[in-house]
Amino acid sequence: MESKNITLRVNSDLYENYKEFCKKKGLLISRQFEIMMEEQLKKERGKF
Repeated sequence: MESKNITLRVNSDLYENYKEFCKKKGLLISRQFEIMMEEQLKKERGKF
């Protein structure tokens, strides 16, 4: 699957806190965002 670079504007405190959360858990922020998008699409359409 091809990847796409995107730019997001988020609250800086929220981003820093989430970045630290992901670091402690060994997670990639980009993959967490991808999972959130997949789950939201599944709820709306039944599948993506």
